[in-house]
Amino acid sequence: MAIATAVRLNEAPKKRRRYRGFASSVWWFVLPALALYVFAVVYPSIRGSLFAFTDWDGVSPNPSWVGLDQFARILTDPNAVVAVRNTLLIAFAVTIIQNAIGLLIALAVNSQIKSRNVLRVIIFAPVVITSIAVGFLWQNLYSPGGGINQLLEAIGLGALQQNWLGDPDLAIWSIIFVVFWQFVGYSMVIFLAGLQGIPEEVLEAAAIDGAGPVRRFWSVVRPLLAPAITINVMLSLIGGLKLFDQVFVMTAGGPGGATNTISTLIYSNAFSLGRFGYASALAVVLSIFVAVASIIQYRLLALQER
Repeated sequence: MAIATAVRLNEAPKKRRRYRGFASSVWWFVLPALALYVFAVVYPSIRGSLFAFTDWDGVSPNPSWVGLDQFARILTDPNAVVAVRNTLLIAFAVTIIQNAIGLLIALAVNSQIKSRNVLRVIIFAPVVITSIAVGFLWQNLYSPGGGINQLLEAIGLGALQQNWLGDPDLAIWSIIFVVFWQFVGYSMVIFLAGLQGIPEEVLEAAAIDGAGPVRRFWSVVRPLLAPAITINVMLSLIGGLKLFDQVFVMTAGGPGGATNTISTLIYSNAFSLGRFGYASALAVVLSIFVAVASIIQYRLLALQER
């Protein structure tokens, strides 16, 4: 007994030395990537955030320090208020619609229907198209003489023709539909991967116990699908908050600023109006939105996974 105890006491310092050696070798692999991240991401972000406290116009070598004036200006700028409202509307609408429809499609193509592989490819195809190309495609389809209005006229529904991108009340929903159309396949693939990881034995046992399709989904599939739900909701919410390409291509924030988002407002203030200080303040606000939404959402969905 005494000998075994002595052996364990002698081995403990050796294990500690091996662990320290391993930890020090890991740092040699981490440090280059960490240094690159600090240089390419952290330093520019901090430096850009500091411009939010100045009146820099993008040209002057000596911007003046204005404190929180740029942030106070956001509260009184009607364009910024509309942009914040549109950003939140797009983020939450896209998150709910895209994930709900993506889950339903995943459940459908996870069944034994013969055309499931073809449907997966067709539905996922828009994801691989660049957002700029998608924006130009739908801008053409939405135009007054475009494909959608021509189709409505051809099937006798000419009364439903709309100025899809020219109507301030309709334009934002037209953009939301395009984002959903492009990325619903992305959500479908993640949900599909989660569904295919659920053991068939568990579903069969639930069916034998008398659980119907709805009950099996709610009590068996949904809890096991929680990690996929977390990933999908987080990605779609963050993507919606920082949406820029589709809005800029299809409407450039118009008509009359009705479809401006925080991202398009940052671009117009920085590169069209030369208000880099104000644009930096908007970028800081957008970053805070993304961080807060991500933390809250992650905490809520983590509780669901337990």
